[in-house]
Amino acid sequence: MARKRRNHYDVTDRVRISHPGDVASAVTTILAALYPGHDLEPIRRAYDTFAQLYAGTLPGYLGCDTWYHDAQHSLDCSLAMTRLLDGYERSMDEANRLGPHRGLLGVIIALFHDAGYIRRVEDGARNGAEYTLSHVHRSGEFLTDFLPQVGYAADASLTRQVVHFTGYEIALDQIRVEHPKDRMLGFMLGTADILAQTADRCYLEKCRDYLFREFEICGMAGSPRPGAEDPRYPTVESLLSTTPDFNRHLWEDRLDGYFGSVHRYMEKHFGGRNPYVEQIQRHLALIARLGKKSQFHKLSKRPQAVDATVLRRLLGIKPAKKKKNVTNELEISQVALA
Repeated sequence: MARKRRNHYDVTDRVRISHPGDVASAVTTILAALYPGHDLEPIRRAYDTFAQLYAGTLPGYLGCDTWYHDAQHSLDCSLAMTRLLDGYERSMDEANRLGPHRGLLGVIIALFHDAGYIRRVEDGARNGAEYTLSHVHRSGEFLTDFLPQVGYAADASLTRQVVHFTGYEIALDQIRVEHPKDRMLGFMLGTADILAQTADRCYLEKCRDYLFREFEICGMAGSPRPGAEDPRYPTVESLLSTTPDFNRHLWEDRLDGYFGSVHRYMEKHFGGRNPYVEQIQRHLALIARLGKKSQFHKLSKRPQAVDATVLRRLLGIKPAKKKKNVTNELEISQVALA
């Protein structure tokens, strides 16, 4: 009997996507084969910086305190982006390939596409989810500061645009990217983001336990607030019941629409199949079935967010003294991240 996929592993159950080092190793292995002889030090530096940023040890930042948009999601996204890149490059002739410079840049953007959720020391927010509606812009700001450290200073302006393919702050057709290869990079980035989060083993449970909580904090869910628009999702059940339609629109409007079905390049990477799509289809079939009979209580997986506290434990970093203005509502499970 095949072993069930583990919560903190990728769709192949081979890569531990809760640990920056494991993902960095998988990503650099793919890139080394794809771009032989090319310097991958920028990628290694990126994963080192990511670990510090999300663990709360990077000077000026407080670490990850969101649950749905945690360290694992961004690591998973960067792996999905690398696999898409590999499939795309191996499907193209030399003239149409993105090349190592663009390719590595895309992986770095994927890794930090949600960095805007991480609070800076001077921020007034009590939780990173308060930046839900502005986090993509903030991610661009972080990348602008980081890219010169790895030799990509000239790409900062482009990056601030490309990162918006993962969000909704700017309409897709208003993102200012002129070169067709840069736009393709954006299509792949937006695709990797969607595939990674919706193929997560605990996607449905994370919507229930974590995404709703983040939406409550930013005012998109829960009880109405004086002087504000009514929340889009008044209850957890309302969020879960709209999940099938939301995903259908994602595929029609983005994945198979504006992004031009670039998800198909996963098949080239995986030798003819797309395990991300297979897992997503299973999720959507399950939530549709449970929704028909209002049986959302049957969602049985037990996710664990990889926030700053968990990541520090994984990295073997001793607990730091509590910083002012740090709130962490996540109850840390005693279950090891196997």
